[in-house]
Amino acid sequence: MLKNKLLPIVSLSIVSFLPLAQAADRSHDDHWYTDQRHDDRRYQDDRWYIAPFGSFVRTGGDRNAKDGWGGGMGIGKMLNKHFNVELKGFYEEFGGANGPWSLTGGTADLQYYFFRDKFSPYAVIGAGGMNSCASANCGASVIGEAGAGFTYEVHDNFLLRSDVRYRYNNNLNAQVQPGTDEFHDMVVNVGFVVPFGDKPKRVDRTEKPAPIAAAPVASNPNLDSDGDGVPDSMDKCPGTLKDTKVDNSGCPARLVLKGQHFQRNSAELTLNARNILDELGQNIIANPQKNDIEVQGHTSSEGSDAYNMRLSQRRAQSVVNYLKMKGVTNRLIAKGYGETQPVADNRTEEGRSENRRVELIWIE
Repeated sequence: MLKNKLLPIVSLSIVSFLPLAQAADRSHDDHWYTDQRHDDRRYQDDRWYIAPFGSFVRTGGDRNAKDGWGGGMGIGKMLNKHFNVELKGFYEEFGGANGPWSLTGGTADLQYYFFRDKFSPYAVIGAGGMNSCASANCGASVIGEAGAGFTYEVHDNFLLRSDVRYRYNNNLNAQVQPGTDEFHDMVVNVGFVVPFGDKPKRVDRTEKPAPIAAAPVASNPNLDSDGDGVPDSMDKCPGTLKDTKVDNSGCPARLVLKGQHFQRNSAELTLNARNILDELGQNIIANPQKNDIEVQGHTSSEGSDAYNMRLSQRRAQSVVNYLKMKGVTNRLIAKGYGETQPVADNRTEEGRSENRRVELIWIE
């Protein structure tokens, strides 16, 4: 019977990855997306994805049926370095002695990746339900799956994927196939994975950091290294971002972001804006202040009042979301002001450009 062959096949498939996984995990662990000097969650790849696939079904002898074909779609999320969770639906069909078979069902899968790189092997288990029909005789059933597979990264947002699975199927006394309600099949899936969003950049911890030159002893008591107007001897927040207004101790109080930071009529951040916010996020994290920060969105007078108010709120929220993603733990409050607080003349393009801005206010 096929079930006598499937379990050894799947077991050998999983075991064959273990020596490779143990050796590779030691080397690839140093190339993971995280930097252990910070919270891992800020850097790991935790994107959502979709995964269409086609299937070949090697039917067990209990079905008295031919092999068949099918396909389906999965939607999942990368949880951390090793685990994915995925919900999957499928449809399969094949011929048999009792007429044509059709299987419609779905599973919840847990995938364990031995390591993640261009080639990434994994083991998978899943459980779910299925509707089985042999000709016009149908019945509900439960299924369990176990197997092994791999992904191959073609692009940051496109991976090839294949796995082989043993499937146990129990039709719960439905008697779709006279004589038995238990079936044992092998399923080979081939498809691709499309993650959503930008892939986090890798941080190679094996590279030795560049030596940091010793800071020169300040001979001038009025030296102001970061140019914020507060001497280094009194500055409690050194390295403040350029153009930040600071308090008497040199810590941020207000920052105005001007320029083309969003796509036109959109809350989508430009590449230039993301680069600025990357630096700002690092500065806030390094800053000992734990003040709440109000992120204010402002627009020019083009468009209706209601439209500009909504747009400014969305842009402020976009900045908040990006800073949170970068690991900023301060309480961030998004607030849109639309065109109600201009700082320049809206009758000129130069003035309108000044009015299109985002301000960060550190709340006392």
